[in-house]
Amino acid sequence: MRRLALAVSAALTLTAVCTADPAAARAHGGPAPLGIANCTANACHFDVPPGTYDVRLVLGGDTASSTAVTGETRRALLPETAVPAGGRVTRGFTVDVRTPEGEPTGAEGTAGPDLTFGGTAPALAAIGVTPARHAHRLFLVGDSTVCDQPGEPYAGWGQELPQYLREGVAVANHADSGESTVTYLGNPLLWATVQARVRPGDLVLIQLAHNDKTTDEVTYRANLETLVAGVREKGGRPVLVTPIVRRWFNADGTLDNGTALLVNGLGVDHPAVIRSVAADRDVPLIDLTARTKALVESLGVEGSKALYLYNEKRDNTHTSVHGATVYAESVRDELVARHLVPEGMVRVG
Repeated sequence: MRRLALAVSAALTLTAVCTADPAAARAHGGPAPLGIANCTANACHFDVPPGTYDVRLVLGGDTASSTAVTGETRRALLPETAVPAGGRVTRGFTVDVRTPEGEPTGAEGTAGPDLTFGGTAPALAAIGVTPARHAHRLFLVGDSTVCDQPGEPYAGWGQELPQYLREGVAVANHADSGESTVTYLGNPLLWATVQARVRPGDLVLIQLAHNDKTTDEVTYRANLETLVAGVREKGGRPVLVTPIVRRWFNADGTLDNGTALLVNGLGVDHPAVIRSVAADRDVPLIDLTARTKALVESLGVEGSKALYLYNEKRDNTHTSVHGATVYAESVRDELVARHLVPEGMVRVG
């Protein structure tokens, strides 16, 4: 990674948060502003309590640059952004900050936003962080195919989704590896924590199926209904999401088998049950099974390997960063198509 350019131009006047003199602020008894002084060569840390924060950046430098931003536990927050030599562009995003930073049952992490700057030639000219007063929040309830994976080469689609949402929408990813509907509801670090955070108007996307291998249909349906009712009880808006397919081909090049399409050993067709509950309870549905099936089949046996960790781990369930990014784009498209997120708050392209 090339060294990050951190020189603040005197011509840049983003906000007082970005440009104020930290020493002067402290001399007048006020808190030090959250800006460039909180950054090192390739990262920024802001020592503030957990919460939801707006981040505004000015990117660019004397030479051509290209900068991407990740945060917390490998969360993609801003797609790679190119700026010509001498140019400056302003970008923003809203980030959900909590401990643990990533998976709810994982390591604690640190309080306050942690940002890392990458890309082919990163250059940060100015940055400001302020509490988000009126942010829309999008909660994710899911398993390892959704969660903020702590280490490469793994990535969940929920980990890649924030980069497609503009400032004003924060993704609160509470997905956790290995969870079924049974275990998610039963662990106080998971469902009880999510439900306590939900406010009126918040979206809650629910994708749980991969680990319900021994859950019978009656229990599975009841668990989905419990999750839906729990979101609505707090004034939130539940969205049911069918699971991404496993990359498990038939000889004819299709995925028309129980392993690929998440039918468990008891014969429970998870996507079918999710679709049924969505229809019965009048819940918006994102049919990610159908979308990922069509994509994987179109790419074929060889082309689809890059979406998953087949080459690295012979893993046909978990996605690579590339695969998680592609699947996150599908979720973004569904959120817009179903008018669940205002189109102006979504990054396209």
